[in-house]
Amino acid sequence: MVELINNLVANIIFIFDRLTWFSLIDLALVTLVFFGILLLVRDTQAMVLLRGVLLLFVLVTLLSTIEAFPAFSALMNATLPALIVVIPVIFAPEIRRGLERLGRASTIRPTEAAAPRAQDTINAVVSAAVRLSSRQHGALIIMQRLDSLNQYVQSGVTLDATVTAELLLQVFYPNTPLHDGAVIIKGDRLVAAACVMPLSSSGVLVKSPERQMGLRHRAALGISEVSDAVAVVVSEETGAISVVHAGRMIRRLDAERLENILRAFFKPSRPPGRLTILLARIFPGGERKNQEKS
Repeated sequence: MVELINNLVANIIFIFDRLTWFSLIDLALVTLVFFGILLLVRDTQAMVLLRGVLLLFVLVTLLSTIEAFPAFSALMNATLPALIVVIPVIFAPEIRRGLERLGRASTIRPTEAAAPRAQDTINAVVSAAVRLSSRQHGALIIMQRLDSLNQYVQSGVTLDATVTAELLLQVFYPNTPLHDGAVIIKGDRLVAAACVMPLSSSGVLVKSPERQMGLRHRAALGISEVSDAVAVVVSEETGAISVVHAGRMIRRLDAERLENILRAFFKPSRPPGRLTILLARIFPGGERKNQEKS
């Protein structure tokens, strides 16, 4: 036992003696890579798969080092290279989502989001959401920011009208031609209605103890995962109002909280720096925390 401890201490001293600034930078880069991967797969089904892969890797590594199992070690040494092909297949959606975030982050533009330019537009959205909630009329309102939503606009019916609460109420009135789908707001214009949004494949809704969240909430999460848009959802079953951004959902909002959140998104008190924009677009989780604090 004493010899084992002495060997451990000697190994630690050996490592620290050869530690340089370049070694620290190297370790920091590796840490950042793993940190970024964990952020990309956070709150998704891939997190469960990743835990399983890591546990399997640790067990296989430990068993492969035991000299009493030479056949098992040979089998593992032959099959482990196949993980180079298997892992990209298993995590294809998360890898694609991460590359999309990097692609959006590569274009750093001013923070003049293509968002409501006037308080009147935010007031119209808040008023419509509250009135729809009281009537339990389902609604999905997508508010464009920096990322273009043209491909989703083309899937709906073009309106190009000024945003008003009355127009939103009419669009989402039950059994009307445009009520089934999402409306997209760009600037102070309601660009299109009855738009088809991508459905989320993350595990956020699965983990929820409630079952009232259906396709509208999945669509809101889906568009927030592939763009920086802000989605306002009104539940048809409960009338609950939610805001979704960057794959995160804030639920049970009243008029005041909803207005404060939308103003925080579209009317920042001070423009963030270019580095802040870049980091927020790659790892949007931090921005979500700021919204929750407000």
